[in-house]
Amino acid sequence: MALIEATNIVKIYPNGVLANDNAHLSVEAGEIHALVGENGAGKSTLMKILYGLEHPTSGTITLRDQVVHIHNPQVAIQLGIGMVHQNFMLVNSFTIAENIALGRESTMAAGLALDRQQAVRDTEALSRQYGLFVEPMARVDTVTVGMRKRVEI
Repeated sequence: MALIEATNIVKIYPNGVLANDNAHLSVEAGEIHALVGENGAGKSTLMKILYGLEHPTSGTITLRDQVVHIHNPQVAIQLGIGMVHQNFMLVNSFTIAENIALGRESTMAAGLALDRQQAVRDTEALSRQYGLFVEPMARVDTVTVGMRKRVEI
């Protein structure tokens, strides 16, 4: 049984460009896959559909054998789907903890203020949980490319 499956995914942009033509992807839990193809083959579009950044023209996405509709990245995250983008999506002038806290309500204090101490604790816990060492208080523009990629993951 596939953990997540994209079946017959078609994506046609408003300008008529066909990005995906009945694409299929099936991933079992614990598997690692690579999407390969020429530039313009639709790899990024398919991943953006699975993460809710794009919407398919037609096709079905199932998660644990249940049809899901991923309208936006927040829905994807709620379903346990994450995405590491090809290009960095970090805010260079923020710390690593601040970047990780973006969009995570658990690090928000009353109102819209960021609870920085909680953000640091959460970042340290995630770092330990996944074995991906990061420096929570370091500004993104001062760390290595490798650490930036670990933050994205």
